[in-house]
Amino acid sequence: MNILLAGGAGYIGSHTALALIESGHDVIIVDNYANSSPEAVKRVEELAGKFIVHYEADVQDRDAMMKIFKSNAIDCVIHFAGLKAVGESVEKPVMYYRNNIDTTLTLLECMAETGVSRFVFSSSATVYGSENPIPYVETMPKGSCTNPYGWTKSMMEQILQDAVVANPDMTLVLLRYFNPIGAHESGRIGEDPKGIPNNLMPYISQVAVGKLDHLTIFGDDYDTPDGTCRRDYIHVVDLAEGHVKAVEYAENHKGTEIFNLGTGTPYSVLDIVHAFEDANDLKIPYEIGPRRAGDLPQFWANADKAKAVLGWTAKRDLKDMCRDSWNWQKQNPDGYRK
Repeated sequence: MNILLAGGAGYIGSHTALALIESGHDVIIVDNYANSSPEAVKRVEELAGKFIVHYEADVQDRDAMMKIFKSNAIDCVIHFAGLKAVGESVEKPVMYYRNNIDTTLTLLECMAETGVSRFVFSSSATVYGSENPIPYVETMPKGSCTNPYGWTKSMMEQILQDAVVANPDMTLVLLRYFNPIGAHESGRIGEDPKGIPNNLMPYISQVAVGKLDHLTIFGDDYDTPDGTCRRDYIHVVDLAEGHVKAVEYAENHKGTEIFNLGTGTPYSVLDIVHAFEDANDLKIPYEIGPRRAGDLPQFWANADKAKAVLGWTAKRDLKDMCRDSWNWQKQNPDGYRK
């Protein structure tokens, strides 16, 4: 299939592009590089051994996107193009609602006009909110999100599901991610946040490489075994392979399906720090700071549905995640910037 990756130069998008190509699909990448780099596309091409059709464009720009849709025979869209920093979303909610929802509406309009009916959406476990018991199961109702980023994901899910109700020929796969970390084993592509990282693993990696002098852990007084928050961490390559399965599932199904992509095993912040130290024979200095607004004490996935329906399970363990994260960071101390 020919698959349009909106936001395909980002962390998850670039790994998914490579996984799709390795599975025999063709990809078209669209990205405005607001939180990514053209270098990522070049490196995916290097790893894949083939040229990738790619465009620098804002997915909110309907005219630009319509030209791209009309210039390519697109079979499926995967939507990664969104702002994703929780803290920033609290500070700049209007920017998050405008960008994340507009990109979704633009893609749906372009798809309707050009007859594209398959959509895979990059959603998040945050839509389960704080009310649901853990582990999270796809049949649970969505909950109350704790920040504007989460609400955009919840709203986009609703918009997409309404579009499917209105168009019985449409296929929608909602992939609810848990916490992707790691990098491609080659060390050529990985997570490259701009500024101080919002997520744990790139923060640890930047401390390890000497860009930051210590890690701040936000709270050690949660009701968890060691007092720090617990999350379901998944290797980004496992996550990418989940997208391949979702695209292939969408080829022969109609309607909406929701899948959790996680390992089903929670690890605390301190678990991750110590696993990174052990896997890479390094020491990570850290200090305990105050709790961060909006953080839940713990959550993890029930990923049984993805295994039963998609034939997908996470294959890589925490040591792989830590080793590959450090391999990427030490080869690319400044990310994709030379």
